[in-house]
Amino acid sequence: MKSRTEHAAWVLTLLLLMTNAPGKAFSPKMLEKAFNYYFPHPRDREGIPYDTTNFRAEYDFIIVGGGTAGCVLANRLTEIPGWQVLLLEAGGDELTLSDIPVFVAFWQLSPMNWGYRTVYQEGMCGANKDGRCNWPRGKVLGGSSVLNYMIYTRGHPKDYDEWEQQGNRGWGFRDVLKYFKKSENAHIPGVFGGSDGNRSPYHSSGGYLDVEHLRYRTPLSNAYISAFEEIGIRYNPDYNGEYMEGMSYLQSTTRNGSRVSSAKGFLRPVRTRSNLHVAKNCHVTKINIDPKTKRATGVEFQRHGRKYSVRANMEVILSAGAINSPQILMLSGVGPQDHLKEKGIAVIKHLPGVGANLIDHLSFTGFVHTIEVPYAVIQNRDVNFESVAKYYEHHDGPLVLPGGIENIGYIRTNLSEGGLPDVELLMLSTSLAGDSGWVTRRGIGITDEFYDQYFGPLNNRDSWTILPVVMRPRSRGSIKLRNANPFTWPVMRGNYFDDPLDMEAMVAALQRAKSLGNTETMRKLGAKLYERPVPGCAHLSFGSDEYWRCAVRQLTLPLHHQCGTAKMGPATDKMAVVDDSLRVHGIKNLRVVDASIIPTMVAAHLYAPVLMIAEKASDMIKTTWRSV
Repeated sequence: MKSRTEHAAWVLTLLLLMTNAPGKAFSPKMLEKAFNYYFPHPRDREGIPYDTTNFRAEYDFIIVGGGTAGCVLANRLTEIPGWQVLLLEAGGDELTLSDIPVFVAFWQLSPMNWGYRTVYQEGMCGANKDGRCNWPRGKVLGGSSVLNYMIYTRGHPKDYDEWEQQGNRGWGFRDVLKYFKKSENAHIPGVFGGSDGNRSPYHSSGGYLDVEHLRYRTPLSNAYISAFEEIGIRYNPDYNGEYMEGMSYLQSTTRNGSRVSSAKGFLRPVRTRSNLHVAKNCHVTKINIDPKTKRATGVEFQRHGRKYSVRANMEVILSAGAINSPQILMLSGVGPQDHLKEKGIAVIKHLPGVGANLIDHLSFTGFVHTIEVPYAVIQNRDVNFESVAKYYEHHDGPLVLPGGIENIGYIRTNLSEGGLPDVELLMLSTSLAGDSGWVTRRGIGITDEFYDQYFGPLNNRDSWTILPVVMRPRSRGSIKLRNANPFTWPVMRGNYFDDPLDMEAMVAALQRAKSLGNTETMRKLGAKLYERPVPGCAHLSFGSDEYWRCAVRQLTLPLHHQCGTAKMGPATDKMAVVDDSLRVHGIKNLRVVDASIIPTMVAAHLYAPVLMIAEKASDMIKTTWRSV
């Protein structure tokens, strides 16, 4: 470690950049430069992947997208020494500082984010600029696992049994559990891998993805557990275990308090394999498909203004995510034929489900309680010399909290089906005003005027927030092409609340959670529900169902769990894009392996499910080609 003086100098540099006037642009490169100057040690024990500059004319497998799924596939397929694999990523390397959990919101303002925004749709994201929802997606090696909140959840076993019941053989929970466990290196005291010697059948060790409890907790974390028990919601030691319902401590995808992206976990350890080529800053523009044989033969991409075309002897694997994978399919002539013809694209295979069936989770950011004790996470108080030194010397302190989220719970509302918990509650030990509105609300897209009017009085005040999430939304959005230019954003529609039951489940969750602030535990902390009316909703009675419906439409928070846009299903399902081996219907040697293939939403944040999908796909690919 460097001297105390150098520590202080680095922290002052960090604070200077972080607390600049809100009108000044955030510069991740400046922040990274300051960090690397004072902490010039290697990024971690694996180093960073090489960048291929001399492409071969052909590879056995070409993986499009170096995100969550792509990094797993690159690792697993290159376990076969004779297979030559090219991994193409549109972005560059993740920053060293992106490993620090508390700064998660910063990276949504950086070049590591595609910066996507939906089109305007009335009745959602009203607090945002132009009424458009922000959809951050990772444009970086590691993809959205570099931008996410490091929340490790798998969903309910019945979610996957439903996939199987829809005709997707081998995707029931009994089949996919082993792939969740294959990725995992759990160290969760009381559950798995702790000093107490517990060995849950739902967890494992030895995988590439570290999973742990947060190494630091504010006093609010235990208070949440106690308060929820007072209102009849029990403590659950492992929501990824035997049962899901209850309030828990967060399981995070971190290693010693630092983020484990898919690049850090799966790609860096195998970066020196001679049969793996990783190419960054490569924007794939098209999959080459022979119109006569309907066989994928390779890809076209651009890098630094130069065009390339590379052949695939075995398969092209599309892992570009729920927005870019359907976009690339349509640009390549695979999708709804009328839509492709309208954009001047020759139709190779009519698949109406490409870009349809978009599902996403969303939440609400306005359910805030203030407290009278200094327990919350506030940037001006908690990001200082002591906290930075504690993080780097002991892997502890407030910097290990992923955006301030400490606890997670699952409850049932009166709208739940089959006895399953239908709402997730994320416990945030701060509010959007914890950083005085400088970063977090900008990542969401909330305007200055709206922020000042509603959140301004909360600046630097101790508070906590409940983020309710409807886990199995019924509404469906879409991805469509704007034009045939591969560098133009597609048209993104969330269609949130198209099904009114989604809103009713959200309101039911808010009404149930309202009692939490009145518990003895929270009264001891001086908790008070923040009753400033949400702009645009002041004409409604605060706390009524009508008020919450209005407020949620203003402070809509998409959780960036877009999926379903190339859904898995049998050929008898006209909207299915891939079969249960993830092969594109009607196209040879082309698979989709990412969140696009999810047919119905799971009650989970999607990092772990997508890793599972990629692990299972890797085995299916090996089975296919080892027998040839």
